[in-house]
Formats: sequence, C-alpha cells, structure tokens
Amino acid sequence: MTLSDLRARYRRSVLGPFWLTLGTSIGAVALSFIWSELMHKTVLEFLPTLAAGLILWQFIAGILGEAPTLFIRQAMLIRNLNMPLSIYPLQLMLRHLFNLMHYLPVFLLIAPFVSLPVNVNTLMALPALLLVTLNLLWFSWLIGLLGARFRDIEYLITMSMPLLMVLSPVFYRPDFLKESEAYIWFNPVAHLIEVVRSPLLGEPIPSFVLITNLIMLLAGGTTTMLLFHRLRRHIAFWV
Repeated sequence: MTLSDLRARYRRSVLGPFWLTLGTSIGAVALSFIWSELMHKTVLEFLPTLAAGLILWQFIAGILGEAPTLFIRQAMLIRNLNMPLSIYPLQLMLRHLFNLMHYLPVFLLIAPFVSLPVNVNTLMALPALLLVTLNLLWFSWLIGLLGARFRDIEYLITMSMPLLMVLSPVFYRPDFLKESEAYIWFNPVAHLIEVVRSPLLGEPIPSFVLITNLIMLLAGGTTTMLLFHRLRRHIAFWV
C-alpha cells in the first residue's frame, strides 16, 4: 500500500521523490545564510546544525500533519475490509521514512564539506532515529484516534504547526538561546530533534534528552495502546 501511494504521488514526474532532496538542499543553504547571522555564527559552522534540524522537522511535521486524518482517509477500506487497523499508522510511518531517506543525502553531502567529526557518538544516530520513529508512531496513532472522533483536531494541528516550528529548535540549538533554553525543553519536539541531531553532529546525546524520549515512549505508547484497544470498535462508525 505504501509503494502504491508513492507511485501514484510521483507518477509522470521527472525527478520523482528526488524533488525532496533538491528542495531540502536549497532550503538548508539559503536559510543558513540568514540564521547564521541572527545567531552570530559562521555559515559553515551553522549549516550542519540547520540542515539536521530541517531534515528532522520535515520528518516530524509530515507525520504530525497527516495524523489527524490517519483513519478518515482510509474510511472506505475500514468500512468494507476486515483489515487490522494497525496497518494505517504503520503505512504512514513507512511513507515518511521513505521520504526521510531522500532528505538524508543532503546532510551526508554537507558533513564532509564542513569537516564534521565522525566518531563513536555518530553511531548512536540510528538507534536514536529508531527511538524517534517509535515515538512518532504512537503520536500519530493517538492523534489519528482523536481526529477520527473529533474532526476539529485536524484544523487545530494545521493551525499549530507553524507556531510549533518556531518554538522548536529546528533552525538553532537550544543552547544558542541563553535566556530561553530552559523553556525550549518543555517542548517534546525539541527532545525528538536533539536526540538525533546531537550524534549526527558528533556529540553525545544529553542524558536528560535520551531519558525524556524513553519516558515518552513508555508512557505515551502504553496509553495509546490502551485507548486503541478500548476504542477500535468505534472507529468504523466515526469515519
């Protein structure tokens, strides 16, 4: 199903999903010139920070943006086919992981250009990405449940995404904001971004960021599964 969606989306396109790579490349370079000046950094110093943040934000925002209509968009299948409802959150995750694979070459091209260090910390990027993916899975599952029951959730999420982008450390690191850093960490998205960006930049993952991600996974994943088990019979009527 995921491959069918992707083929339909990029049918008759010359570059296909590589438009994602091109768009991210141009965006990262252009924004680096502006934000490096605002943050009083050199462009070469700031570029990998912004590129990693932008790539991760596109991954996170893509999933959160589609999550409210996760089950609504599959209403016909849900009503007429006896398929496990867990297929739809997994399909969403796989599609955006595929997109992420087209964003990552941007960072891989930038890293040697700015002489980014590759060390033992870098190896933690993949486990950290897995942790973020699992957290986003329950996020999307929960928002999808709420979106099926309350249709205004879709508009609330859409309205909130631009503000969330500004309040999240996409274009900067939390420690760049000396007076506001403590407040940035109240944003769960900050932890999702930094747990992957830190090893990508050759830095160790801050222990409190890793612990926060693990707590979110345990508490949020458990809550979502309990709600889903209780409400899944109603989804076909809601959509």
